[in-house]
Amino acid sequence: MAALGRKQLSWEAAKGADECCTSVAGKGHCVMNTVDGRHFEVPLVHLSNNIFIELLQMSHEEFGFASDGRITIPCDAAVMEYVMCLLRRSASAEIERSFLSTIAVPCQ
Repeated sequence: MAALGRKQLSWEAAKGADECCTSVAGKGHCVMNTVDGRHFEVPLVHLSNNIFIELLQMSHEEFGFASDGRITIPCDAAVMEYVMCLLRRSASAEIERSFLSTIAVPCQ
C-alpha cells in the first residue's frame, strides 16, 4: 500500500512538472497564451507578420510587460487558431488586411 501511495505521489509530481513546463517552447518557436488560458507555439518566422505585430502591440497595450515573461494575446483560442491557420496557409495580403480590420477593437 505504501509503495502504491509513493507511485501516486511521484506521478502527481511528474504530472505537475509537465503542466508547469508547458510554456517552454520548442526550438524556433515562441509560446503565446490566450485570455482563456490556452497555449500556442508560434514559429518565430511568423512574428514579423503584420497580424502578429498587431496582436503583440495590442497585448502590450492591454497587459503591459509581464514580470514572469509570459505573452498573453488579447483574444480567445478560437481567434488564435484562425490566425495560425491563416499563417500556415500563407494567406494573401488582402486576407491579412481584412482580418486586421476585424481586430481593430479587442477580440475578446
